[in-house]
Amino acid sequence: MKIRKSVKRRFKITKTGKVLRRGSHIRHLRRKKKKSQIRAQKLPKEVKGAWKRKVKKLLGK
Repeated sequence: MKIRKSVKRRFKITKTGKVLRRGSHIRHLRRKKKKSQIRAQKLPKEVKGAWKRKVKKLLGK
């Protein structure tokens, strides 16, 4: 089964099976955001629940 390239670029699966994604709201209008908020958005977030199963299926895992 082919994998979805768009999903491959946006998500990463760790060795233990977690699905990680990037934070949102970081690209523009950064001047009025708190520095702590900007730092928090740079950290990878874990995808949970039904979305995790969907992403793994699209990646052929």
